[in-house]
Amino acid sequence: MESTKQDAVAIVNTSKQRFRRHKKKKEIEYEEKIPFFKYFKRHYILYLMVLPGIIYFIVFRYVPMLFNIIAFQNYSPYKGIAGSDWVGWMHFKNFFAGKDFAMLLTNTLAISFMNLFIFFPMPIILALLLNEIKHNGYKNIVQTCVYIPHFISLVVVYSLTYLILNESNGVINQLIQAMTGHTVDFLSSKPWFRPILLLQTVWKETGYGTIIFLAALAGVDVQLYEAAEVDGAGRWKKMWHITLPAIKATIITMLILRVGSILNTGYEQIFLLQNSLNRSVSEVFDTYVYKQGITQGSFSYATAVGLFKGIVGTVMVLTVNKIAKKSGEDGLY
Repeated sequence: MESTKQDAVAIVNTSKQRFRRHKKKKEIEYEEKIPFFKYFKRHYILYLMVLPGIIYFIVFRYVPMLFNIIAFQNYSPYKGIAGSDWVGWMHFKNFFAGKDFAMLLTNTLAISFMNLFIFFPMPIILALLLNEIKHNGYKNIVQTCVYIPHFISLVVVYSLTYLILNESNGVINQLIQAMTGHTVDFLSSKPWFRPILLLQTVWKETGYGTIIFLAALAGVDVQLYEAAEVDGAGRWKKMWHITLPAIKATIITMLILRVGSILNTGYEQIFLLQNSLNRSVSEVFDTYVYKQGITQGSFSYATAVGLFKGIVGTVMVLTVNKIAKKSGEDGLY
């Protein structure tokens, strides 16, 4: 009698599950068949939430692209775009044939590859370590501490760097002088420019960079860890066989974006650390565009350099995305 009752309950539950799946399937089919305007009317709140982002990209990202046309002119603010003389590829030829091109390319690629191979893995490693912390209160405190440097101004970061590393009374130089009797000019020395730049980047951005990877880690099925524990897997094996494969798609997406901006090293941080003594290793495309366009008024030449950067970045994104898809990954799009 009891067995018959349990069978009846199981049949009822199975029927309910089938009904829910059938209902969900019908809802999906209905959503697919519904005309766009009806769909828009039904979900207009979601579209309104996206609207500020769309306006931002149109005004500040796509409309300025139209002004890249001055890269092919001798642009004069007095004549305007319509009245300025056309010069074709002249600015591009001058840039590629100029003495600064090799130096700019070398410095930019050196800093980009340094960030790609040393800085890029740092947020992933830190996110994996934070994920292993089981005490939520302690985990929140650590996360807050590593996020804070991101919100500090680069000017303040440079001021702290100066207080620590300056040759006359910096903390590090006082220690070096006490031990060796001489000091090191960190801030004007060419060999020290890139290590200092990397240390600033790691300290300031590593914690904030973990947010995306922690969000990806939050979606990992807990049952996988429980099953691995039953099979006797330790923390290292769970991280290697469950956690890393689970966030692999996120890592690849972030890598594609990073490679796409390989010539975009940032302007403010390098400009603050730059001086006449380390210019040969610190001048990059971003600082060069600023100096040519703003301080020297060569708007067309600076636009040509910036356009070259944008084209290279686009090609890199398309290439890496294609390689990722050929390797069996989802890619960026």
